[in-house]
Amino acid sequence: MQHRSRSIEQGSAWRPWRRLAEAFAVIVGLAVLSPAHADKPYQYYVVGNPADASSSQPPREPSALLMGGGPDVDAAFQWMIARAGGGDFVVIRATGTDAYNPYIYAMGGVDSVETLIIPSRGAANDPFVIDRISKAEALFIAGGDQADYINFWKGTGVEQAINGLIARRVPIGGTSAGLAVLGQFDFAALNGTVYSDDALSNPYNKRMTIDRGFITAPGLDFVITDAHLDTRDRMGRLVGFLARIVQDGWSGMTRGIGVDVETALAVAGTSATRLGTGSVYFLQTNGLPQVCQPGTPLTYRNVGVQRLSGSGRFDLLNWRGYGGATTNYNLSAEGGLLYSTQPGGAIY
Repeated sequence: MQHRSRSIEQGSAWRPWRRLAEAFAVIVGLAVLSPAHADKPYQYYVVGNPADASSSQPPREPSALLMGGGPDVDAAFQWMIARAGGGDFVVIRATGTDAYNPYIYAMGGVDSVETLIIPSRGAANDPFVIDRISKAEALFIAGGDQADYINFWKGTGVEQAINGLIARRVPIGGTSAGLAVLGQFDFAALNGTVYSDDALSNPYNKRMTIDRGFITAPGLDFVITDAHLDTRDRMGRLVGFLARIVQDGWSGMTRGIGVDVETALAVAGTSATRLGTGSVYFLQTNGLPQVCQPGTPLTYRNVGVQRLSGSGRFDLLNWRGYGGATTNYNLSAEGGLLYSTQPGGAIY
């Protein structure tokens, strides 16, 4: 009895410490900022299995996810997870936290979720950072400031690693600033944001910084993207971006995709579907602008718009919706003012 009593007392004495150790092990398993990385130019967090995993299925057609900012769309992440084949889901950003890790991991279907905070060109050329991105089965670029992404990541190992993922058909996604860098052309925001009125009144104002030559996600050739389209009234500046691209001779024809908040566009091959609560707008240029000069209000007539608001499909290759999926109208900038052919003149 004495022996048993001592055993019980010893177990009681050690139980709080054992529970503390078990809790600590769970925490470490859920989110790790490795001490080995503490003095590195990046930050790294992982939830789930930190070992490298492989997809359980070969990549299907090239795929991309464009999220318009605001509250995240659960169905959009679930769509990406389904294409990751149970592998490692990697989130990259220049600032912020690992808040996506528990959110995505709780959805299930992935081996791990990793966040890399990459705030400099040195970090973007670090072998560990490049390795973790290169081994992803899904990659998501978080919101923030797209100027950081272009300044810190363009022309670095990070860009090469992302292009490697695109080449092997790993799903690529982004929201807000992350969406802004997915097209062939990007609003770089190198001098801060630009508002629609400013873009239309002077398409060459100092905040109209447009970039090219960074990554191009599948289906987004000749495309410039914009997020928060409805809540921040960005249709006018998207028309301004299109005008600048063709006026400057970057492309004889260009296209724009604007995504509302709480909305995502899921691209599989050349077929795109809408997820979430808002609309997605597909714009296409119609020749050169009538007037697009520094210090002069923009005149650019008959930019075609197709609004996808329901569950239909949009073909990015032929740039058209099928089966009545879209509402079609034209926008025209006249002397810096935006007009629509929709009933009542609505531009959205």
